[in-house]
Amino acid sequence: MKITGAKVFVGGPGKNYVTLKIYTDQGIYGLGDATLNNRETLPASYLRDYIIPNLIGKDPRNSEDIWQFLYRGAYFRRGPIAMAAFGAVDIALWDIKAKLANMPLYQLFGGKSRDSALVYAHATGSDLEQLIDNITFYKDQGYKAVRVQCGIPDMPTAGYGVREDDDSKSDFITDFSGIKPKIEIWDTERYMRYMPDALARIREHFGPELKILHDVHHRLTPREAAAFAKSVEPVSLFWLEDPTPAEDQNALQFLRQHSTVPIAIGEVFNSIYDCQHLIENNLIDYIRIAVTYAGGITHVKRIVDLAGLHNVRTGFHGAPSHSPISMAAQAHLNAWAPNFGIQEYLVLGTKECDALFPSQHKLASGLFYVSDDIGLGVDFDEKEAEKYSYVAGSHPVVRLEDGTVWNY
Repeated sequence: MKITGAKVFVGGPGKNYVTLKIYTDQGIYGLGDATLNNRETLPASYLRDYIIPNLIGKDPRNSEDIWQFLYRGAYFRRGPIAMAAFGAVDIALWDIKAKLANMPLYQLFGGKSRDSALVYAHATGSDLEQLIDNITFYKDQGYKAVRVQCGIPDMPTAGYGVREDDDSKSDFITDFSGIKPKIEIWDTERYMRYMPDALARIREHFGPELKILHDVHHRLTPREAAAFAKSVEPVSLFWLEDPTPAEDQNALQFLRQHSTVPIAIGEVFNSIYDCQHLIENNLIDYIRIAVTYAGGITHVKRIVDLAGLHNVRTGFHGAPSHSPISMAAQAHLNAWAPNFGIQEYLVLGTKECDALFPSQHKLASGLFYVSDDIGLGVDFDEKEAEKYSYVAGSHPVVRLEDGTVWNY
């Protein structure tokens, strides 16, 4: 069996999904996702210019050898651009292998460990009242876990992950439109004065059963993060996400010395070497790495196994920048992983997205049910893809009130 060709598609409804399709001489094809949010053309070019010419003629069943060829052979290793490109190839090869086996992908990992996977929604509000309305909206839909983000009084701009409209009956997606980034103003002191009490009021309102998650998005120094985590211990958060910048891993050790709040980190990590220290030293409780950015199923499965040895659970990244292809890959890993924790799930569930990526995967009452169709269980409609093209965009940039660039 040989790879005969591959094609890269960039575009989609509301997002610039980077979709890889690998063709074989037996008529079986595999799908992969290389979407790197707001830098989408870079992994696409890497795939077209460097990787695809080297895939032609290779046996797609040898996914381990191909992964090592891409990773070790590049000389300059890791980084989000390369690992997203490698991840797309690896996901597509696993898709082919599962189709050859005539099995859903999770069977190749060892079968299911669970019938469904817990997911969490994103609730947000410009103020606490609106946030509580949005949490209620998701709770009424059956969600058992909700990430909560709230506007801070007198903050010049809304703050991370906070909507500025008054619609509490829809998913909130950050506006990344335009190549020049929007500027958000951040004030740590206001945040630390307000948010602990807001979280306490949310817990009081909804009771002990709702799983409450909160994302700081790298905004605090180690001392600030330790003080904040200690102050919110009575809330019994499911997790506190990204309290400090991920690069400073010793900060998590300082945080551990002052608080027992569960910590989730890793959505910007690209390899096992980014999180090895954190996992082996029990400095985190949930690893947030994503199957696309971390080089695909082959590499992420190693991370999951390492995490399982140290009582660290999975909490894979699942923002709208992940297409239904990468979310399907994570769904199969979630079905298998003995140390599964929770899954973020924010893929745009629109008719247009469903038409582009048809599948039988199902989300119901805050639980994800993986399809038993062979392979990834998701397809890609090339005719639908012709409707879309690349649209430039950027993440916002954060500044303090004095103009200093801060962490996004």
